[in-house]
Amino acid sequence: MSKYNDRPMDFADASLVALAERLSLTKIFTVDRNDFSTYRIGRKTPFTIIGP
Repeated sequence: MSKYNDRPMDFADASLVALAERLSLTKIFTVDRNDFSTYRIGRKTPFTIIGP
């Protein structure tokens, strides 16, 4: 969570990012496009956002 200190990350977002990193997932379904377009997997890979 500290690497995103300029954009507050709540516990739910942090849990999803951690789980995606652990399972090597890059696709995520979310309505929170603003935050998840900022988050990265392994510090470099952006999420592929699926959703509205």
